[in-house]
Amino acid sequence: QVYLVESGGGSVQAGGSLTLSCTASGYTASYNFMGWFRQAPGKQREGVAAISTNGGSTELADSVKGRFTISRDNAKNKVYLQMNSLKHDDTGMYNCAVAGGLLAWRRGDFAYWGQGTQVSVSA
Repeated sequence: QVYLVESGGGSVQAGGSLTLSCTASGYTASYNFMGWFRQAPGKQREGVAAISTNGGSTELADSVKGRFTISRDNAKNKVYLQMNSLKHDDTGMYNCAVAGGLLAWRRGDFAYWGQGTQVSVSA
């Protein structure tokens, strides 16, 4: 069992920034990728960013490249998502999740995910 708790969401104006945090607990050793997916009303779930266990590999959705950065602190069991130059289209519920590997992540095959934190960007 893996437990994931997100924080850091909120409301900002377009062009602003937010940093999301995810704290993991439980048996995370089996899951090589950890990251964030988002979903907005009427839209498909989208994998936003993921990072490998050792931080050596990252995956970013094309829609956020150049604006979002993912990082992790294994000593604190945390993953961060720094979101800059936010757009209205970034609005949605952001969930932290783990997957067994990069291919699983790309398929949206998330093993565990948290309750989510809401991000609202006003135009």
